[in-house]
Amino acid sequence: AVLHINEYRCDGHPKESSPFINSSAATDAEKSQQYDGKNMALFEEEMDTSPMVSSLLSSLANYSNLPTGSKEHEEAENNEEGARPSKKPVKAPQLGTLMGVYLPCIQNIFGVILFLRMTWMVGIGGVFGSFIIVFMCCSTTMLTAISMSAIATNGVVPAGGSYYMISRSLGPEFGGAVGICFYLGTTFAGAMYILGCIEILLIYIIPQAAIFKIEGLEGPEAEAALLNNMRVYGTLVLSLMALVVFVGVKYVNKLALVFLACVILSILAVYAGVIKTAVDPPVFPVCLLGNRTLLSKAYDVCAKVIEIDNETVTTKLWSSFCDSDSLNATCDDYFANNNVTEIQGIPGVTSGILAKNLFGNYLEKGVIIEKRGLASDADPDSPPTSSNRYVLADITSFFTLLVGIYFPSVTGIMAGSNRSGDLRDAQKSIPIGTIAAITTTSTVYMSCVVLFGACIEGVVLRDKFGEGVNGNLVIGTLAWPSPWVIVIGSFFSTCGAGLQSLTGAPRLLQAISRDGIIPFLRVSKHVDQNLCESIPFMLLQVFGHGKANGEPTWALLLTASICEIGIIIASLDAVAPILSMFFLMCYMFVNLACALQTLLRTPNWRPRFKFYHWALSFLGMSLCLSLMFICSWYYAIVAMGIATCIYKYIEFCGAEKEWGDGIRGISLSAARFALMRLEEGPPHTKNWRPQILVLVSVDAEQNVEQPRLISLTNQLKAGKGLTIVGTSVQGTFLDNYAEAQRADQSLRKLMETEKVKGFSQVVISSNLRDGTSHLIQIGGLGGLKHNTVMVSWPRNWKQPEYHQQFRNFIETVRETTVASLALLVPKNIAAYPSNGERFTEGHIDVWWIVHDGGMLMLLPFLLRQNKVWRKCKMRIFTVAQMDDNSIQMKKDLITFLYHLRIDAAVEVVEMHDGDISAYTYEKTLVMEQRSQILKQMHLTKNEMEREIQSITDSSRGSIRRKNPPGMRSQHSAEEGASLAEKPEDEVQLIHNKNASTPTSPTSPTSPAGPAGAAATWTDNKGADKGTALLSPGPEAGKDFFNMKPNQIDVRRMHTAMRLNEVITKKSKEAKLVLLNMPGPPKNRVGNENYMEFLEVLTEGLNRVLLVRGGGREVITIYS
Repeated sequence: AVLHINEYRCDGHPKESSPFINSSAATDAEKSQQYDGKNMALFEEEMDTSPMVSSLLSSLANYSNLPTGSKEHEEAENNEEGARPSKKPVKAPQLGTLMGVYLPCIQNIFGVILFLRMTWMVGIGGVFGSFIIVFMCCSTTMLTAISMSAIATNGVVPAGGSYYMISRSLGPEFGGAVGICFYLGTTFAGAMYILGCIEILLIYIIPQAAIFKIEGLEGPEAEAALLNNMRVYGTLVLSLMALVVFVGVKYVNKLALVFLACVILSILAVYAGVIKTAVDPPVFPVCLLGNRTLLSKAYDVCAKVIEIDNETVTTKLWSSFCDSDSLNATCDDYFANNNVTEIQGIPGVTSGILAKNLFGNYLEKGVIIEKRGLASDADPDSPPTSSNRYVLADITSFFTLLVGIYFPSVTGIMAGSNRSGDLRDAQKSIPIGTIAAITTTSTVYMSCVVLFGACIEGVVLRDKFGEGVNGNLVIGTLAWPSPWVIVIGSFFSTCGAGLQSLTGAPRLLQAISRDGIIPFLRVSKHVDQNLCESIPFMLLQVFGHGKANGEPTWALLLTASICEIGIIIASLDAVAPILSMFFLMCYMFVNLACALQTLLRTPNWRPRFKFYHWALSFLGMSLCLSLMFICSWYYAIVAMGIATCIYKYIEFCGAEKEWGDGIRGISLSAARFALMRLEEGPPHTKNWRPQILVLVSVDAEQNVEQPRLISLTNQLKAGKGLTIVGTSVQGTFLDNYAEAQRADQSLRKLMETEKVKGFSQVVISSNLRDGTSHLIQIGGLGGLKHNTVMVSWPRNWKQPEYHQQFRNFIETVRETTVASLALLVPKNIAAYPSNGERFTEGHIDVWWIVHDGGMLMLLPFLLRQNKVWRKCKMRIFTVAQMDDNSIQMKKDLITFLYHLRIDAAVEVVEMHDGDISAYTYEKTLVMEQRSQILKQMHLTKNEMEREIQSITDSSRGSIRRKNPPGMRSQHSAEEGASLAEKPEDEVQLIHNKNASTPTSPTSPTSPAGPAGAAATWTDNKGADKGTALLSPGPEAGKDFFNMKPNQIDVRRMHTAMRLNEVITKKSKEAKLVLLNMPGPPKNRVGNENYMEFLEVLTEGLNRVLLVRGGGREVITIYS
């Protein structure tokens, strides 16, 4: 059995089919033999998924710590190139703490800054200020190492190091963002090392090799020539190093020990030099004019004149400041007024110079470096002349600049964790080796700060390029036995560090690419129009692919290209703060990861390294963030902007990963906290927004039948509330679970297509009615529950096969009313616009008949926030009765809308009391007769249809006699269809206040209905058969045919028809009509009549949204 830990497919998703071991190779016969006689018959049914502990333990013991994705890489190579005849066995990692972690960390931490900038930093910042900088930076890395040790010892760390730890602790978004930042930091570190290498070469080793000559140039011209030399030689060295890395990384790794030996020897030479200064200080004289430091090349003898054969002769220094060699020549005022003195550049550790170097001496660019405490006769008003003869400050210095330049010298603490795949026991070696390395380097740095300040003269320390000490490397002047030990050692050290960066950075990019979380690092074999939607397992990850031996060729090319940017900048002091930003951001997130895991107390957080605490991690994180802004606030903002952009990019376009990261734990904790807060009480009216439960139905293939419901939901989501799309599957949980899963996937896919952010929920129930009821009851969690239900109007509800559908619909209306939920019922949902459509003009009409808490006002406002409805204008209509003042109503409504901050046109429609027409009376009678007939007749389906048709024909004949042709043709088709339903009894009046008073049954038009109806029924031949079937007794048939319409139903039908007439007249061309939805009958009788009223109310309108409020105010005029 082969252990499956951290194994991924090509798309980066874990193989979870067998959570422990891959037992697919074993046959059934082998399994039966394996478990026979082991007293395990009780568990033999589950042996496929739950293996024996003995086999699991043997697999764990033989686990090989392979790099992430290496197995898949080998498989891909085999598929492309064919199986190789022989394979070398994978060697078990053998590196211990010393060779695997401690020495690599030492090599990476000690570097170019120690040799080229440390003495200058002490001279500018003073011993005290420099010690603070070193202590602050070393404390940051030590705290980060503690956090990193906790993460690294919390389980097996495959190859991938810091990126692996951060991504698996903070998730793919943070992992990708920080991984790219760490990659950029490592790449710019390579540029910094190369620039340091060129600086040593051109200034201290072979100054004659400069292509752009600096001799004779001054000020900006000399600076530009130096930078151009750095660019040319830097590009050449970068190309050479990239070629070496491309040809063979193994040579780089073999030379690593040589480079490390150079670093250690150089540092030992410095300590040896310090000890020697106590006994015999080296002779490195510095020439001062007054208190100003002179360039070494400006003089041959540190004197104005010398005596040769009793004759006073002027020196080269005299010629530099005077117009001739004559003693009577005109000289520079400062030269004439001040004496030349020679001081010892390295007075020694016992000289007491430490007291003078304790405090900083920050300089402006171009200022002459002066010795403090030495007399000087200078005119403060006159600018200095002959400044090219003095040692000048090349940049403006300040405390934060020193922090930014110094911090790269403490980076490199991840070198051990980056080699985790090569370590024999990574969980033991990483903490011990890393913390020991940081302790060693921090001790060296802090002692160097003190020793440099105690041994070297201040003007020499502030002389960055050693121009006052014959062009020697300042730290080299201190070294024993020769300055060349430091020069050569630092040169090879920077070369080795540059090679290591060009080796490590491409591998880091390769690891990120193989995880497949950043789309722009992937190239699809089959080009897709939208890269975000490319199929993950069809991707060939370019930067994760390389040569046959796995070397990341493309990643190396990209690394060299980015590194060239740093070379073009050309200034070591400008590049150092850039990589400081990226490293600090990486370290900050390592601390954050450890703190989160500790505070969240996830069950899997069990580090072997126990000496950590969340407070230490937060302190480390705070130090990192502070140092970022101390170094350079604008670089910090840019670095954080890059990380944020990558984070959002991965979030929207990247591959979905589940790595059990801490951010998921934060989300769970935050969600629980927020849900508990929501439980404290219902939201204020100002915070009310529609939290929609969308009830949809699915067909036999589990596809959604009303996809436009989801489109409408998306268009309403300017409220940004909760969305739950629910459906029910008929059956039992055990038998129909697979169907429910398919339905859930169908809902999720549709929601993703329609860009609706929310949740899907599928309920399995013995019947669809109960399933819908369960969804309404259990949807949501705690205080985050739906307050609005959206359900589509039942199509073809008059046809017998859809009878149950409209019954379910009315039950849903009743349940939302009882639960105080708002209800949205879009009618003709297929006619609603998709999310891609745009209305360029038109109106959204609101018919405000009864007050529902403001839902009718809020919904159009939310719709108009969407691009589909944005250009539609809003109109509000309300109905005035006979005793209402319509003019005052309009004024009040305009004022109300003004306070609501809603722009809408207002119109008050007057509905006068009118006589109930004969058509209304007859239509109500036919509706009730149909209900009574179908209630009492127990016929087969065919017989029922024949009886319904005969009754329909009679009704049409009666209505034809009673009504004009126009009115008859408008309603005849609907009446025929409406008789095809099994009815229930009466409904109650909903709009009693709005309905006009019916005429008396004794009015001239009233008796005509029943009389005509009775005559019609008896004239029809089919009526005799119907009468015989209705009841065994003749009285029942007589009562049925002599029945009169219920007066309440007549009034309701009258209201529905009058309102429909007015709405159709005003809003026939509207893009959408919103209308108060009358409530359902309280008793479960008359359901069919209720549906008929709603049909009449909305007849002739294209898009109608029926709205019922939830019994509370949802909109307010107050702020």
